[in-house]
Amino acid sequence: MKLANRLDRLGTETAFAVAATAADWLAKGNEVFPFHLGDLNLATPANISAAMQRAVAEGKTGYCPNAGIAPLRLALAESLGKQRNVIFAPENIAVQPGGKPVIGKFLRSVMNPGDEVLYPNPGFPIYESQIEFNDGVAVPYKYLDTPNGFQIDLDYLKSKITSKTKALILNDQQNPLAAEMTDQERQALADLANKHNLWVLADEAYFDIRYAGESKSIISLAGMQDRTVILYTFSKKFAMTGWRLGAAIGPRDLVDRISKLNTNEESCTAQFVQWAGVEAINGDQSGANELVRVLKSRRDATIAGINKVPGMRVHTPNSAFYVFPEVSETMKRTGHKDVADFALDALHNSGMSFCTRRHFGRPAPDEKGNYIRLAYSGIDNAKIDKGLARLAEWVASK
Repeated sequence: MKLANRLDRLGTETAFAVAATAADWLAKGNEVFPFHLGDLNLATPANISAAMQRAVAEGKTGYCPNAGIAPLRLALAESLGKQRNVIFAPENIAVQPGGKPVIGKFLRSVMNPGDEVLYPNPGFPIYESQIEFNDGVAVPYKYLDTPNGFQIDLDYLKSKITSKTKALILNDQQNPLAAEMTDQERQALADLANKHNLWVLADEAYFDIRYAGESKSIISLAGMQDRTVILYTFSKKFAMTGWRLGAAIGPRDLVDRISKLNTNEESCTAQFVQWAGVEAINGDQSGANELVRVLKSRRDATIAGINKVPGMRVHTPNSAFYVFPEVSETMKRTGHKDVADFALDALHNSGMSFCTRRHFGRPAPDEKGNYIRLAYSGIDNAKIDKGLARLAEWVASK
């Protein structure tokens, strides 16, 4: 029996492949320091879990409106509007079973076959996967490694805009780079979107994971509210990765289309999970604030450990929970020319498990440098210190 060939265009979240390799090494009796997967090993705040349990006890387990329950849509509209200095109504909100579904639904709502979509590379691999799966043309834009951190190569991005370009995907507080846009970058991108009449998907999954400074959204700039959809997720801020709760926030006509896709694909997001979301937004924030405090401590430990590894160079991010060290000199010391080989040997010699740049989009032929990504969201400080000390010891022994 022949199967549909459309799935040949569908990629995957490649960090899970690294997780499988690490699990195999662990099963053989070795110690593993899991820096590979951007999950959290921190509990969802207790008040949020209690709200879900109340909702189940009260029988809130049936179907609900496809765009989400009214209290959650209102809570999101008020909270996100205040944070981003714009006015949202509940009609601008379509609740989703996680943040990830927003990517595909946004693309199917704005993109026709053959349309081009600009996306960040390195970046979350599902952007590229969903563009190509939905018959679009994935056009990557790149970043520059500067003394002030990673910045979008605006000249390169401009050069990739054509008459077929339909949309621009942005990920501020970026995965895997943990890069943040400057005000100048954000305004330049808004100017391009307005000039070329582009739809914009603003993936703001890490908007609230901040250690210093203030997050800003492109949607607050002139002309952007009518062309931008925000990808919002409860996964990061509230340690709710497995709950699968998120939302698309944008112009009402586009959100209505996304809600229509909800009807066809899930009917609705689990109602009792949505009631937990209401508590997350409106309830006690001490648990969410403590989560950020713990993550900041882990970031500091990770940066300190990396700085002790011979040859590694890293920027210190103010948001998200990743670092993206440059490791060319370290690889030279250990006799590696291929970053994938370096990662595997690091696992076998130190127990350190991490992704490489290749797990976040196809590298451009002219890319320079070798990078790895460490996610510190799922590993506590003691293991961060131990794992990076072992890595430093292995590298120094070469």
